[in-house]
Amino acid sequence: MYIRKLNLENDNNDSLFLWGARQVGKTTLLETLYANARYYDLLQSAEFERLFRRPSLLSEELEMANEGELVIIDEIQKIPQLLDEVQRLIHKKKIRFILSGSSPRKLKRMGANLLGGRALKKTLLPLVSAEIPDFDILKAVNNGMIPRHYDINNPWERFSAYIGVYLNEEIREEAISRKLNSFSRFLEVAAFSNGEMVVYRNIAQDCGIDHRIVKEYFEILQDTLIGYLIPGFSATRKRRAIVAPKFYYFDVGIANYLSNRKNIIQGTDAFGHAFEHLIIQELIAFLNYQNSDEVLTYWRTSSGYEVDAIIGHGRIAIEIKSSNEVNTRHLKGLKAFLEDFPQARAIVVSMDRNERILNGIEIFPVNDFLKALWNKEII
Repeated sequence: MYIRKLNLENDNNDSLFLWGARQVGKTTLLETLYANARYYDLLQSAEFERLFRRPSLLSEELEMANEGELVIIDEIQKIPQLLDEVQRLIHKKKIRFILSGSSPRKLKRMGANLLGGRALKKTLLPLVSAEIPDFDILKAVNNGMIPRHYDINNPWERFSAYIGVYLNEEIREEAISRKLNSFSRFLEVAAFSNGEMVVYRNIAQDCGIDHRIVKEYFEILQDTLIGYLIPGFSATRKRRAIVAPKFYYFDVGIANYLSNRKNIIQGTDAFGHAFEHLIIQELIAFLNYQNSDEVLTYWRTSSGYEVDAIIGHGRIAIEIKSSNEVNTRHLKGLKAFLEDFPQARAIVVSMDRNERILNGIEIFPVNDFLKALWNKEII
């Protein structure tokens, strides 16, 4: 069992929404933390049918609940009408709710009651290195960090099933359901753009669709928590920065499957791409779980200098290299960035054997970096 880093408790005992892509472990987390809570699972057909038919049953069944009692409703997006009952119960009965689901997109699209600030919002992401005893970087790079995928020898069939479920249960509910074939093609093309700047027109050309539809599709990936657009950092003064975003799938294993990267070994280009993705995935999770106000961006100039990750307003600059031995040629982007932000902490994450300092820049072996990150020694 994994002990997750996401903290669901808060000083005011507020209700909350718990979002997360499918199979990241929301149900397991809730059942582990709150074994004695009253639980409504809307994936169970009988539970779904009776509450869908009469949402007011929820209020009737909780009429005698104690003040402060915890009630969990899993897959809340399946019956948006329940949220009116939930709001009344929070206000009148002071019941605490945890409302979980794969994403809020359907609720927003339907104009559902999102409780007007009465519930906090939390997001559970795939596993992170600090949650896994004996974390294996090569396994993570190949399998990704979805709990059902990380621990098995060959997750390829599970990747295929995952994408099938996503298309059939998430995307068929969207207005684009009649364009499922073009969206499926888009998922594959987006995978080859994973970790790269997004150029909508180029992707549209590869997919054979309009660039405005491509932009809409990227928005769907973000709204359904399947991908992220990382903005470009543009505050530097000496060099013109490119502001086009980079795209990353929410899990490196899913990106591997969609781009047909199998049996990734160290020293290959595929390993370099997946290694960078994994570190970005860890940074996204850390900032999310710490409720940080600092934004993750990347930096690239029109002349070709690039830094993979910038934290905050240039406070930390992180370059990700899968090399066994970082040398001065790997530091060009960081050195250029430091000309504008000389006080920035400059770091390279690599496959080096030991920590060291090179030209004033910290070189971290990947496992040392991840340990320091989750010990709050980096950010």
